[in-house]
Amino acid sequence: MSTATNSQYAFENIPSIKAKTLRINLNSNIYGTFAEIGAGQETARQFFRAGGASGTIAKAMSAYDKSFSDAIYGTEKDGRYVTQARLKRMLAYEMQLVEERISRENNPDYLFFSFANTVATIDFSKRYKGHGWIGIRFQLDPKQKEYDEIVLHIRFKQNEARLQQETLGTLGVNLIYGAFFKNHKPKKLLKYLYDHIDKDTIEIDMVNFTGPHFKEVDNRLMSLQLIRNNMTDAVMFGPDGNNLLPAAVLYKKNILALRGSFRPVTKVNMDMFQKSYDIFIREQTVEYENTIVVFEITLSNLKASGEIDEQDFMDRAELLSSLGHTVMISKFQEYYKLVEYFNNYTKAKIGLTMGVNNLVDVFDEKYYRDLSGGILEAFGKLFFKDLKVYLYPMKDADTGQIMTSNNVKVHPRMKELYKFFKYNGKVMDIIDYDPDIMNIFSREVLKRIINGEDGWEEMLPEGIAEIIKDKKLFTRKLLKEKEEV
Repeated sequence: MSTATNSQYAFENIPSIKAKTLRINLNSNIYGTFAEIGAGQETARQFFRAGGASGTIAKAMSAYDKSFSDAIYGTEKDGRYVTQARLKRMLAYEMQLVEERISRENNPDYLFFSFANTVATIDFSKRYKGHGWIGIRFQLDPKQKEYDEIVLHIRFKQNEARLQQETLGTLGVNLIYGAFFKNHKPKKLLKYLYDHIDKDTIEIDMVNFTGPHFKEVDNRLMSLQLIRNNMTDAVMFGPDGNNLLPAAVLYKKNILALRGSFRPVTKVNMDMFQKSYDIFIREQTVEYENTIVVFEITLSNLKASGEIDEQDFMDRAELLSSLGHTVMISKFQEYYKLVEYFNNYTKAKIGLTMGVNNLVDVFDEKYYRDLSGGILEAFGKLFFKDLKVYLYPMKDADTGQIMTSNNVKVHPRMKELYKFFKYNGKVMDIIDYDPDIMNIFSREVLKRIINGEDGWEEMLPEGIAEIIKDKKLFTRKLLKEKEEV
């Protein structure tokens, strides 16, 4: 069968939105409420139009007026309405009403749910395209005391409010359908959210699964799926393993970003972080309480050995989380794209911590051939007024010479451009580095771990070697292959 035929066959096997709503409406046990604020009752409308909604919908409502909304759900500390806290308050309140008003004695098999969204569609001037939170709290067993929950954040890309409303309605149906019928396959559930939706119309940049049926789901892995499925350009998760909304974490913050493979995280990585942070936090415009440090891994780095190895990704995440760091996974191979992304959320100071090799790559023209303005356009985006590179030195393996911003070798055509940025204070050397650890490289440490050699433990931050040994990080796949042989 040809690829085109395969594709057509796959598309034809996706249930229509009407078929999905009908399957839910005709299930006599699925029963709950819809609370939709900001874009009309687009999801509930799909269920009403399909027919048989009286067996599914206990209530559908929209509290558009802020005073009415506050009277129902209470007020938020920050005074905002399109937030995750607001969504969760809506889900909890509506579920409580279902429990109070629907008799369990008369309806012992009911699977309760509350669906909610709080969104801001495109504004009148069309400057801000809008965003929102959407979620469902639900039961898969009528005796279930603790509810399951799926929460996601979306960004609209369409230029008409009507189109955004329609897309939101379709997404809502896909989420409810997935919650009840695809919950055993969370990765596929994420993909199915885009059934009958073009990926160019909406972005999903955060998702969290919680509850008894999702105990085995690692939300960091779900984050990775968002990137792999081209649902978003970047995702973040915190030390606790839960996914974070990048916009909320980065908003108006001073950002220090450290890119690496962290495979595994070494003493060099931590020295780079600590020494650059010490400089960054002393910058005149940087306030400690308004600063975020991000350990960033690019998708291309995760694909370094071919296809993405999810276990390898989780091993890296495990170690960075154990050290208490916030991690970002991005599709931005070029640094200027990363800076552009940060610039969407903050106008405060941005610092990039990198090694000499990374800086040489920044001045390599091959990365900018797809830009009409070439490297100059990229550098205009990269070295904007409040960005600085903190450069960690490297020891030349052949000569033993310490390479810094003063003797780094960039392409001859780039020398003058490099000098311009260097002497305008955009590149700062980290001078109080630890010379005793300069021979540590992640790839060498990883090789020793895999080969079962000794002597790698002291190359890693305190406590990291013990975690690697206890959990058999970076070797589980190898051990499994040996067992199978």
